[in-house]
Amino acid sequence: MPSEPPEPLVADHALEFPGGYTRSVGPVIGRFLTELRDGRLVGVRTASGGVLFPPAEYDADGEAVTDEYVEVGPGGTVTSWSWVSRPRAVHPLDRPFAWALIRPDGADTALLHALDVGTFEPGADPPKSLRTGMRVRPRFRAERTGSIRDIECFRPDVTMITAPSRAEYRLNAGWALTRFLDGVSEGRLLGHRCDVCGKVYVPMRGLCPVDGVPTTEEVEVAGTGTVTTFAVNNIPDPRAPQVPFVSAYILLDGSDISLLALVAGIDADRVRMGMRVKAAWKPREEWGRTMENIKWFEPTGEPDVPFDDIKEYL
Repeated sequence: MPSEPPEPLVADHALEFPGGYTRSVGPVIGRFLTELRDGRLVGVRTASGGVLFPPAEYDADGEAVTDEYVEVGPGGTVTSWSWVSRPRAVHPLDRPFAWALIRPDGADTALLHALDVGTFEPGADPPKSLRTGMRVRPRFRAERTGSIRDIECFRPDVTMITAPSRAEYRLNAGWALTRFLDGVSEGRLLGHRCDVCGKVYVPMRGLCPVDGVPTTEEVEVAGTGTVTTFAVNNIPDPRAPQVPFVSAYILLDGSDISLLALVAGIDADRVRMGMRVKAAWKPREEWGRTMENIKWFEPTGEPDVPFDDIKEYL
């Protein structure tokens, strides 16, 4: 019987030049690397008039380039990218980043380099801001030696800033709004009924906007209502539980005017006109004379109200 074949030999190998591999770069690449050392991006003019970047001795058609060097960038445009969610030790950044083809302004070709779009946890998906066409600039190292590594990475242009803002003002609530807030501090929603048209306005305002007559009859309305219209917001708000969140006009049961409030307890894309909601009150010990006693309105689970029943309150 034939003998068992021997186990194949396996051995690890590494090709390494401990002292570095030295070679001549030539006048064209040498000019490119010299400019990098000085913090500039330079391409070379081709015989057809285009600008080749990074520069090379010959263009794509095999024709020799001219001796005209052209400073390009430093700003550029991402023409393509690939996301690296788990960088390896040999990668230029130790957090998720993108390899991107970047065409500097004034150049006709692109450079492959690392694109840093922020700090993300390993395995993270690419951010929505990362896209073809985004504007970027190089971040040069403080100490440069004439190497492609003199560019640490590219970074997006600044297109948005977050600036602290604050507006201080004093609100004179007046007797009607003061009375309304007193009711809220007791867990009650109070309105005024007009003696002429019979409409109930919440919050109470002391005047009917339709008939122009004073209103004095107090009416307590329910903490339930119907969404008449709404907006999905993607800008963070300290009052909202998450982003995106919904702000909606809610017609409280027994009222004839919609009240603006947050809607939560449901995904933003499931909020709809006619949806029935109820007030979600904070714990009693946190109440004050403020509408913040109600965190938001949340679904009741009741059937939706037909559009025809709320269309005049939009």
